[in-house]
Amino acid sequence: MYAARSQHLAQVIEPALNAGQWVLSDRFCDASFAYQGYGRGLTLAKISALNDAFVTRMPDLTFWLDAPIELGMARAQARGELDRFEQEKLAFFSKVRAGYAELKRLYPERIKRIDATQNADVVFEQAVSYLIGC
Repeated sequence: MYAARSQHLAQVIEPALNAGQWVLSDRFCDASFAYQGYGRGLTLAKISALNDAFVTRMPDLTFWLDAPIELGMARAQARGELDRFEQEKLAFFSKVRAGYAELKRLYPERIKRIDATQNADVVFEQAVSYLIGC
């Protein structure tokens, strides 16, 4: 996971940022803390050490699209084939959601919670408003 992330940073993210472009990614460092740390029980110190070793730049902003777990699972199932995370049980996602809440508490300026029970247009507008203010 971190080798691919390091390569992605070097080949895609860093060149784009150096060219003055914005970069949006669907999962990055905070997702590692939420999914591997809080969800799977890997120590946060271990994840921090991996980030320190492989990640040259932390995100300026993270969107936490928060919705009840059952709604998120139903949306994933409606899209079709589930990835390995989407196949996890309710208890796993409960830990992940609690992890994101804790990350939001620790880093309120960087992590922005968006109520994902709203329609997609409202969620998009909320994200854009955070980006404009960044």
